[in-house]
Amino acid sequence: MSTAALPTRSGQVLADLIPSSRVRDVALVAGGAVLTGIAAQIAVPVPGSPVPVTGQTFAALLVGTSLGAGRGLLSLALYALVGMAGVPWFAEGSSGVGAPSLGYVFGMLLAVTVVGALARRGADRSVLRTAGTMLLGEAIIYAVGVPYLALAADMSLTAAIAAGLTPFLIGDALKAALAMGVLPTVWKLVDKK
Repeated sequence: MSTAALPTRSGQVLADLIPSSRVRDVALVAGGAVLTGIAAQIAVPVPGSPVPVTGQTFAALLVGTSLGAGRGLLSLALYALVGMAGVPWFAEGSSGVGAPSLGYVFGMLLAVTVVGALARRGADRSVLRTAGTMLLGEAIIYAVGVPYLALAADMSLTAAIAAGLTPFLIGDALKAALAMGVLPTVWKLVDKK
């Protein structure tokens, strides 16, 4: 009977490798919010859609896997609250509560919590598990964002899927592939020390 090797640092996320303190946690939460805000400015308009392709979702999922569920949720909550209060760091420099794409931000809150909890269980340590974790996170974002888009933009659900999901699938597969290379590699480097 063979047994699979357990990660040498089970129960940890990457942020746990930094010595623990309240200052560390505050800095990580704020840094995750800022990273997501900066990544949201990498935006490519999609013809026929009010939602651009951005680096926002990729950054949010990296924040969740790197910080864990609790700090990831706090980080994205800070990002959402500050953006809704008027800081122009949502996609394409937008802010406020009226954007049809705000549902994706709400979806990110749930997604970072799920991917952070999975990362704490080692889901960011291998290529295949990282791919599954990232794709699940993306699916959660769409599960909230697409219906919100339909309501906010007065679209049918079919039209919202066509405008707010279908054009993004290839990009999301590429983002998952990038995460598949980065996260397990970082853990391998950490485990060699």
